[in-house]
Amino acid sequence: MSSPALLPPDDPQRTELHDEVHARPSARIRLPALVVYIAVLNEGVSRDDEWAHLRQLPGQDGLQATDLLRNFLRLRLPGRTLKWERHSEFTRYSLVQPLPDSALPPASDPDLLSTLQLDPAWIRGIPGRTVAAIKLVMLTHDLAEPAAALAAARHWFGDRMVVASLMGRGESGRGHSLAVTDFRLRDSGFERILVLAPPGTSETRAGRVSQRLLEFETYRLMALRGLPVAKALGPSLAAAEAALADITARLESKQADDEALLDTLVSLAARVERATAETQYRFAATQAYAGIVEQRIAELRESAIPGTQMLGEFMQRRLSPAIATVAATAQRLGSLSMRIERAGALLRTRVDIATEEQNRQLLAKLTRGQELQLRLQSTVEGLSIAAIAYYVVSLVLYGGKAAKAAGLPINAELLAGASIPLVLWGVAVMTRRIHARLKH
Repeated sequence: MSSPALLPPDDPQRTELHDEVHARPSARIRLPALVVYIAVLNEGVSRDDEWAHLRQLPGQDGLQATDLLRNFLRLRLPGRTLKWERHSEFTRYSLVQPLPDSALPPASDPDLLSTLQLDPAWIRGIPGRTVAAIKLVMLTHDLAEPAAALAAARHWFGDRMVVASLMGRGESGRGHSLAVTDFRLRDSGFERILVLAPPGTSETRAGRVSQRLLEFETYRLMALRGLPVAKALGPSLAAAEAALADITARLESKQADDEALLDTLVSLAARVERATAETQYRFAATQAYAGIVEQRIAELRESAIPGTQMLGEFMQRRLSPAIATVAATAQRLGSLSMRIERAGALLRTRVDIATEEQNRQLLAKLTRGQELQLRLQSTVEGLSIAAIAYYVVSLVLYGGKAAKAAGLPINAELLAGASIPLVLWGVAVMTRRIHARLKH
């Protein structure tokens, strides 16, 4: 899409970001209908794998890999519609087909899978691991008497205990549909949701209702994926906290070598950082999915039917403790990391102080050694001056003797003795000059 001449050039992502609001439009569902919904984790599953699987559907030989780039695809099949949606962690497949007559009221716990207009082998071959599977049935029913509608829905579920809500509460207090479920997995691996909508419900409204309920359940299950991680991490956190308490006690009582304590603390910090790296994304995703669940509950705009629990209420009472457990574990892990950091700072401070004391003692020893060296050097220099003077006086003595032997009237011993002060003065002056030059 190129910008009109009136506008500056488009940002490369402008069109993609603008069209994101239309990326996953709601389906148009004509009642009565059966929606078979499957969500699979797509870790290790490429878009090409999903494209190859979708091409196995009847009449989809011409499907191109580029058709899957926008993460949403609706395939029109004979008498039914299949919707494919890829998300960051999971992929959703939604089949919408007419509801068979055998599932219409007054049926009780009807068989739905035998009437699927999709090859069971194709469903089993969907790449990924199943995280949610729902059979959503949407029927028309008068909602003027919600209690009577709920009784009919309960009979459809085989007279089981159900959870139900009137959705779309308005100023009149009456909802636009009734959602009923038992939140139980059947032997087939699917759970069931029944929606009763009054006659005349539009296809778009039915599509929006189905999308909210399916997302509601999918994000609930995705949010709960953090709970096993939090439970598995609990013992490790308890052991790490005990180890940190022991290190802190030994640090306070000075019962252990600082280097050994530091090695133990570094090993503990590495374990905690690894646990943080392994669980941080899962815990953050749990909080994000939980937020979406709360948003979807609010969008249902529920009202209660006497004698049964609302979907949102049922969900919050069971989901909230799990989300709180995940949040508490994440906070506990972060707090432990901070405490280890503080303990490490204290230990490093003590090690630095000990190191400074060792350096001070070493410097004092070096200073003392330098003083002794200076004294020794001064002694050696004094001896050197005496030795040089001795040799010079000896030369004078030998020179006087040589002159006396040559016939000069010289007393060699007297000459040598008289030259001693002069020689000592000359050697001392020469030594000072050498020191001055070296110093300069």
